[in-house]
Amino acid sequence: MTATVPAAGTDRLSELSELKELARRGPSERATEAQRAKGKLTARERIEILLDKGSFNEVEQLRRHRAVGFGLEARKPYTDGVITGWGTVEGRTVFVYAHDFRIFGGALGEAHATKIHKIMDMAIAAGAPLVSLNDGAGARIQEGVSALAGYGGIFRRNTKASGIIPQISVMLGPCAGGAAYSPALSDFVFMVRGTSQMFITGPGVVKSVTGEEITHDGLGGADVHAETSGVAHFAYDDEETCLAEVRYLLSMLPQNNRELPPAHPNEDPADRPADRLLDMVPADGNRSYDIRAVIEELVDDGESMEVHAAWAPNLVCALARLDGHVVGIVANQPAALAGVLDIKASEKGARFVQFCDAFNIPLVTLIDVPGFLPGVEQEHEGIIRRGAKLLYAYCNATVPRISVVLRKAYGGAYIVMDSRSIGADIAIAWPGNEIAVMGAEGAADIVFRREIAAADDPDAVRARKIDEYRTELVHPYYAAERGLVDDVIDPRDTRPVLIRALAMLRAKDGELPRRKHGNPPQ
Repeated sequence: MTATVPAAGTDRLSELSELKELARRGPSERATEAQRAKGKLTARERIEILLDKGSFNEVEQLRRHRAVGFGLEARKPYTDGVITGWGTVEGRTVFVYAHDFRIFGGALGEAHATKIHKIMDMAIAAGAPLVSLNDGAGARIQEGVSALAGYGGIFRRNTKASGIIPQISVMLGPCAGGAAYSPALSDFVFMVRGTSQMFITGPGVVKSVTGEEITHDGLGGADVHAETSGVAHFAYDDEETCLAEVRYLLSMLPQNNRELPPAHPNEDPADRPADRLLDMVPADGNRSYDIRAVIEELVDDGESMEVHAAWAPNLVCALARLDGHVVGIVANQPAALAGVLDIKASEKGARFVQFCDAFNIPLVTLIDVPGFLPGVEQEHEGIIRRGAKLLYAYCNATVPRISVVLRKAYGGAYIVMDSRSIGADIAIAWPGNEIAVMGAEGAADIVFRREIAAADDPDAVRARKIDEYRTELVHPYYAAERGLVDDVIDPRDTRPVLIRALAMLRAKDGELPRRKHGNPPQ
């Protein structure tokens, strides 16, 4: 019997299998244990949680750096510390790159950056979302300026992709120096408490320059950026929950700016009356309530995803569905600062409105606003310039826009909150609305101040004048009589009214004048 001779390619296939397995395992078991000791998953484990099972297709798995010096020529691990590729989330294509902290601390070198550039270019060309799983120590110092140039290429592509494909940055470890600007250029930033930090200069530099002592988390931890700086849109306690929420967010976004968000079958009746709304919003304008309860009553199955929940809480921004179709909701929050607009709320709302407009997500604005927050600090910090950002964003938006006045709508803040005068397609109001230049009390004090001051009983005259002003100019049908709102509706009918209006506007074509770009207030 003649012995079987192995095919010529068998050895090569075996070698290939070994190389790929080496790349998948990473540098060493010790490095993996060190990663887990910090409470962190490996880069591949993160990708497995993010993407549909078995859908990941890796790109340039066998890439290695070409740098020499400082011992780098003896250390050439496969992947070069970043895993890149594409897969699916709920069956739709998503591109992803994940820093592998076990290799060079996830630091970015020339080959590492080139891989990221390639996957970003692929995402833009394919018209699919890009998710970055960040866990790196910044630029690879041993490679010098080549590493810095790599960051420049990432920033340029972030900017090129802005408004074209959704970009989501997930912070799962440290992110310092220039590396922090890529998340800042993306649409959404997720962080994990206790393990992720972002800052331009770390605690050591801060202490040496200013003398201030602070921890990494105190300077740039998840809660700091979610509550104080506004850099992070979402913060979670563990990586698994964080990545599950990224999947949920992706399920509500279109693939790119040429598509509509995905519509889902819905069992919540479109004509469902919202009886609870009658008791949620107090008739007394001085009493607060939680606008999130109103949103929960209006949207499908009471489900929404609030963006920037802990930052500028006086304005609520959320993604939700109405009759299965995604909408962006912007709402004043009377439970925080009485729902006034201030600098942070204006910037928060402007960014959200711009995102929704870029990706064909209709806007529903719920108005209960007493005005802009007065104060020396607000004026000196630029409330005129920065408050105008929200005004600009609404005026520039071409997606379907519906506004609902629930209660107070005073002064310039009412105009800014997508009033009919700045382009809302449909403007409706509840019977308790007060649309006016200001509240009746303040108006009476100005208009009738001499008469009140000269009266024998100023308090009685003031009360009478307040009632007179309210009767003449602040009654619930004044705005409807002048065409400033399209209808005054029963609050219980708000959900079906919104759904019918959105269905009518679904094919809206709102072209802007041709221009290179606008010059929004900064």
